[in-house]
Amino acid sequence: MLKFFRNMWDTNQKELNRIAPLVTRINELEAEFMRLSDQELKNKTAEFKARLQKGETLNDLLPEAFATVREAAKRTLGQRHYDVQLIGGVVLHEGKIAEMKTGEGKTLAATLPAYLNALTGRGVHVVTVNDYLAKRDSEWMGKIYRFLGLSVGVIIHGLNPEERRAAYNADITYGTNNEFGFDYLRDNMAISQKELVQRELHYAIVDEVDSILIDEARTPLIISGQAEESTRHYSDFARIANQLKRDVDYTVDEKARSVAVTEEGVAKVEKRLGIDNLYAPERTTLVHHLIQALKAKELMKRDRDYVVKDGQVIIVDEFTGRLMFGRRYSEGLHQAIEAKENVKIERESQTLATITFQNYFRMYEKLAGMTGTAETEELEFRKIYGLDVVVIPTNLPMIRIDYPDVVYKTSEAKFRAVLEEIETVHKTGRPVLVGTISIEKSEALSKALTRKGIKHQVLNAKYHEQEAEIIAQAGRLGMVTIATNMAGRGTDIILGGNAEALAREILKKKGNPEEATPEEVAAALQEAKAITEREHEQVVSLGGLHIIGTERHESRRIDNQLRGRAGRQGDPGSSRFFVAMDDDLMRLFGGETIVQWMERLGWEDDMPIEHPRIAKAIENAQRRVEMRNFEIRRQVLEYDDVLNKQRETIYSLRRKLLLGEDLKDQVLEALRDVIAQLVLAHTDARLPEEWEFDNILQAAEQIFLPVKTYTAEELATAAQGQAERLKEFLYDAAVRFYADKEERIGAANMRAIERYIMLRTIDNLWIDHLQNMDDLREGVGLRAYAQEDPLVVYKIESYQMFQELLYAIKEDVVRYVFKMEFTQEAPRPERRITNIVTNRGEDGAPVVQQRKTGKKVGRNDPCPCGSGKKYKKCCGA
Repeated sequence: MLKFFRNMWDTNQKELNRIAPLVTRINELEAEFMRLSDQELKNKTAEFKARLQKGETLNDLLPEAFATVREAAKRTLGQRHYDVQLIGGVVLHEGKIAEMKTGEGKTLAATLPAYLNALTGRGVHVVTVNDYLAKRDSEWMGKIYRFLGLSVGVIIHGLNPEERRAAYNADITYGTNNEFGFDYLRDNMAISQKELVQRELHYAIVDEVDSILIDEARTPLIISGQAEESTRHYSDFARIANQLKRDVDYTVDEKARSVAVTEEGVAKVEKRLGIDNLYAPERTTLVHHLIQALKAKELMKRDRDYVVKDGQVIIVDEFTGRLMFGRRYSEGLHQAIEAKENVKIERESQTLATITFQNYFRMYEKLAGMTGTAETEELEFRKIYGLDVVVIPTNLPMIRIDYPDVVYKTSEAKFRAVLEEIETVHKTGRPVLVGTISIEKSEALSKALTRKGIKHQVLNAKYHEQEAEIIAQAGRLGMVTIATNMAGRGTDIILGGNAEALAREILKKKGNPEEATPEEVAAALQEAKAITEREHEQVVSLGGLHIIGTERHESRRIDNQLRGRAGRQGDPGSSRFFVAMDDDLMRLFGGETIVQWMERLGWEDDMPIEHPRIAKAIENAQRRVEMRNFEIRRQVLEYDDVLNKQRETIYSLRRKLLLGEDLKDQVLEALRDVIAQLVLAHTDARLPEEWEFDNILQAAEQIFLPVKTYTAEELATAAQGQAERLKEFLYDAAVRFYADKEERIGAANMRAIERYIMLRTIDNLWIDHLQNMDDLREGVGLRAYAQEDPLVVYKIESYQMFQELLYAIKEDVVRYVFKMEFTQEAPRPERRITNIVTNRGEDGAPVVQQRKTGKKVGRNDPCPCGSGKKYKKCCGA
């Protein structure tokens, strides 16, 4: 009875029960498909496509398509989809998230819905977290697709536009989230149809969906150009920051990751700079530099947040521990860190295009995801993306033992206990995987193990190149591996070791493995298999892989990913986390009460405690951080949703310009709007005798009329006191001028020039608009002091700014089309971009920095032509 009621309320079990008949049907087809020849199996693809054209749906084809892929996988890879992988495939096809534990074969499961949805011919994107996995999976799983007659592409860093276009035109395209997002932004900066690479955003399967759609959601993608501001202030303020004392001259809020300068600090800074008021309006940039210098000093830690390599500051991904080459913090923080570390300081950047991952992936017609850890974030997936999570059962029962956390009063005592645990388990011969949360701590642990004579491997951002080899052999007998975070590694730890990886090692010892004969490769593989099979039995008998967590992460998912490395496919294993009350998580989010409570009971530094109340405090601390991060991501999305509507409008307009045949009607429509606005600004229907015909004529001559062709009196005569008559007179005069120009240079050239002018005008004004929106976003928070909702104010003011942008686009297009002097040959658009460097935006967001070439005149500087206008409004436009 209890089981009945439990199942009645268990929505996840209901989903599994609903899918079960489909799995049964696929299994019933297996014998029939096994009898097909290779060619008959390949012909199924053409048959399915024909049936789709006749009106059948993908759901109608699902059982047969899945059976086809399963049989193709057996023939190409020697792997057969388990029933749980079939369930995962159905969940992914339905546009949901499949939570499948580590080692359950998510990569293979994704081939089922990828093949089925590719039959539509509209393209399928399989999104991974790094180039290595994208390339590996496209080659590995690509054998199945190519066997069945589908094409496979891969999008990785360094491809040229032609290669990218070919990859996107494939039936199934593998790539990283950053590359897909940046290609979308670059397509919406293209100035000719030939530069476009992406197709429609039809269906995406996101691997490690929690990492991409949750962890990276605070980090918008930004394409930026180099700004003109000097970098000298960063070095000056790095020196000043070093002379200021914490809690005297400034305070630090580690939870909010912010700093505040005290009155004593302000006085010291003013004295060092020789100024009387640091907060004078004209010195706001100095305050900005001071705050960033203090953040770099106190909040950004070397070998935790970043490393210094080859004279560059390189960011470390907090979730995966990988180096994020080319990415940069925004708002001058990266430059402040460069000044702190005394390396070359690069110029700040200016936003050219931006989008959040939330809004990018929500543009897909159908979105699905897979990961080992999604259930804890199910609410966010449903609220933000409309994605439900279905937990897929494991193929074999999970028998891993998860021991309670061991809690110590201090980090030193915990560190000694971790070393003792490693030494004890290592003596038994069991493999040990030790998880740390920073490079600094992994290296400290490595030095301590070296002193004890314990042989081990270190996997962190500094040893990124050996990642796959280190993980592949982490399950061998007596192996000790230290890893900085294990999220999104994409490689299973096999007990006894990976035979293929070991075979490569054997070949390396004998010489160059690339030059080995097929016989030598086969012999090495045979030798490796004998070793790994023997060690597999030994490791299993000893209890499998033991996981040691040296610290609790802010997110429970990251801890679960570490734990999930043991106990794959029914293997034995165990895990234990060690916690100190002065760890960052406990210190900042909930350890004080516990420490006070335990100290009253006489808690000694070396006394380990396993207590339900402390375990609850740790979980509550993690929940608080997760909720705080969710609120940050939600707020980023709420503000970006406002900008996203504007982005969609501008990008839709650009796409029409790129693909459209004739822009003449749009130019003339813009002309009407400009004339209407001009007349409205200088006339009043109630007082026709006070109409400002001189001002109207002056403005018209600046924008669309030839100079000294008409007089103010002629305008007054034409108007006869009616605004509509004046508008028609100005419009007809402008159209005659336009027609003369079109006849002089030719209709084809005129259309090319109009397209070029429209695109460049939109781009330049959009860049300015993005900067204005950034400024509004920064300042709008102060409205809360006036009891106003900053988001509501942001929506109202950004709408007004956008309306002004749309009118400015029309006015500038009309001005440039009508007032520019043309040569007989239409000017060829010159790309300002010479190279692309990935950067970071708000909250450490990935950004692409596009460096401009040519004359270095600041956009806000006076134009060198002597017009008196800003460069961006004159020749720079």
